[in-house]
Amino acid sequence: MKLYMKYFAMHLKSQMQYKISFFLTLLAQFLIAFTEMLAIYFMFSRFNSIENFTFEQSLLCYAVVQMAFSLSQAFVRGFDTFPGMLGNGEFDRALVRPRNTIFQILALKMDFTRLGRLAQAVVIMCYALPNSGVIWTGDKVFTLVLMVVSGGFIFSGLLIVYAAFSFFTIEGLEFMNILTDGGATFGKYPFSIYGKEILVFLTFVVPLALFQYYPLLYLLEREQSLLFMFTPLMGLLFLIPCFVFYRFGLRRYKSTGS
Repeated sequence: MKLYMKYFAMHLKSQMQYKISFFLTLLAQFLIAFTEMLAIYFMFSRFNSIENFTFEQSLLCYAVVQMAFSLSQAFVRGFDTFPGMLGNGEFDRALVRPRNTIFQILALKMDFTRLGRLAQAVVIMCYALPNSGVIWTGDKVFTLVLMVVSGGFIFSGLLIVYAAFSFFTIEGLEFMNILTDGGATFGKYPFSIYGKEILVFLTFVVPLALFQYYPLLYLLEREQSLLFMFTPLMGLLFLIPCFVFYRFGLRRYKSTGS
């Protein structure tokens, strides 16, 4: 952890060398994210509710997903840029260093401008929390924290899978953006609105619904079982196959010769 914090400080210091550029990019991330929120607004200006979910309840979904996604983009960005690390031979150097390769990829890149999107999601959540119809108690606050934290880990797991594919293809596979960026975009509404088949896929294959949809039902008291409260923790099991796939690819890695 001490070494990670040194990398953290190093990346922050390097990005702050050009403060005006950094803060303008941060502001751009903050403002651009509102265009997605406007899409939700225009949708609900046409329809009063979607699948019995109100505008404010959808905003709560949106805020949770955007917070989780922005955290993964800020601190697990190294896996998103991993194909370049393979192509330029930098990963070969990582293999001979006395540190775990996953740690080295994590420390490779941190993008603090992505926190602008996080700030926007916090603003939206501050509006949604008192207007979503949720009666906030200690267990529901705990559920909300689980949703954000586990969501960040699940998106991070998808980035690890994206990086692991690069062991076989050298270049990253763009279809993974359907699950990462696309998952964040589709997550602005409760996942149930996309149909039963999509909900099943997002439950048992890519468990985005486990941190967004099912705990939302618990918050809204549409489901009383504590199982729905702890589905975000169940979603963390997704990290196991992600790491297994990464290790599988690592064992079959051959140098690019760069």
